[in-house]
Amino acid sequence: MGRQSELMRQELEAIVGAAALDERPVRDLWPQTIMEQRASKAAPRVLVARPSGREQVASILRWATANGAIVTPLGGGSGVCGAVAPEAGELVIDMGAFDRILEVDETNLTCRCESGVNGMALEQHLNQRGLTLGHFPSSLAGTTVGGLCATRSSGQESSRYGSIEDMVLSLAVVMPDGTFAAPRPGPRSSLGPALHELYLGSEGALGVIIGAVLKVHRLPEFVVGRGFGFADLTSALEAMRAIMQAGIRPLLMRLYDPEDAVFNGYDLPLGACVLVVATTGLKAVAEAEADAVKRFVGNADDLGEEPWNRWQRHRFDLSAERLKSLLDPPGAYLDVIELAAPWSVLPQLHARVKAAIGVGGVALCHFSHAYEQGCCAYFSFAGARDTEDEARSAYSRAWEGAMSSALELGATISHHHGAGQARARWIADEMGGWMRVWRSVKEAVDPAGVMNPRALGGAR
Repeated sequence: MGRQSELMRQELEAIVGAAALDERPVRDLWPQTIMEQRASKAAPRVLVARPSGREQVASILRWATANGAIVTPLGGGSGVCGAVAPEAGELVIDMGAFDRILEVDETNLTCRCESGVNGMALEQHLNQRGLTLGHFPSSLAGTTVGGLCATRSSGQESSRYGSIEDMVLSLAVVMPDGTFAAPRPGPRSSLGPALHELYLGSEGALGVIIGAVLKVHRLPEFVVGRGFGFADLTSALEAMRAIMQAGIRPLLMRLYDPEDAVFNGYDLPLGACVLVVATTGLKAVAEAEADAVKRFVGNADDLGEEPWNRWQRHRFDLSAERLKSLLDPPGAYLDVIELAAPWSVLPQLHARVKAAIGVGGVALCHFSHAYEQGCCAYFSFAGARDTEDEARSAYSRAWEGAMSSALELGATISHHHGAGQARARWIADEMGGWMRVWRSVKEAVDPAGVMNPRALGGAR
């Protein structure tokens, strides 16, 4: 350890204590990083501080600002875009000690918790009280509340409950200069913009989220789930649009394209796809909406309850360990790219991105997170090459083609995974003039530039 690093450790020990400091490599689950590590490019060891209270976080940030030390907040590390990738000499603030659920208000249906609370643990805590947050990313077991906020996350049941921005009433944040912004009262205020929303998707660029006030919901009385087989993708997308625009808010609506249907084990005619829909609420309401769904799917084949049951069994299958194991063989590559587009654009987006990511291996797509105006198209691609250079080249070509197609067609380049480094090249293309607003906010809140430089691709 160099003299500067030793001095850094000593000064931080005075804030959090020696037991709350350690050195280790810190990376999220960005596949490109995993591929680089496989090719012997090891992540550097960095100093990690684990504060146990607001004043310790404030003191660390004041110290960082005074010393020009780069700081990256760390939640569960389950992101897949490279936003968490500190370099040697930088500092990580591990928020794992902020793990308290402070209050569940069963009358007003709110929950106050700290940012290090695990997403699955929070859901289980709420379920014991007959409640749900309704936020279910497939990585839920590896997430934290702060991380879900910082990435502007969305979950599998978003068509009913919304995404994280619909669930957060307010936030508790420590600014880069150590000042504190407490949660504002709710359920709504017209006193200026809802400034806490600047932190939803900020990826640690504006300070440290230490707590949240969340909306919760009562668990539904009844759920009806079924699958339907469609002869073609266009008619299935039309059914999804009709369901959403009729005012139905399904618990789940997920459409697998023909290749993804086969990949998920469905035995259907060539070119067919599968739509899984679940309605929920009071028993009579859930059943009535399920009947309405049947009308909207028209002549599609009724596949019964098994597609819904199958989805429930496998909804959390892609764990961090599974992702790393799939990328373990030399020359392997894979990733997922989630875009969002209006209904009228989705068929063309699907065709163009599938062609772009089908660079010699697996190319799949499902549609989910539906709105009246459109939905998310979630693409998965994988393959293998003889050398690491060839694997990285194929991987990069897939990303380039997908991003170019999205921008040319007016789709978003990310629906719910955030930006990080993965989308750095294309962020300004989507944000346009709003990039100036972001840079102005960043410079005003963090004038010393100490907060995560890889957030939103390092945009300043």
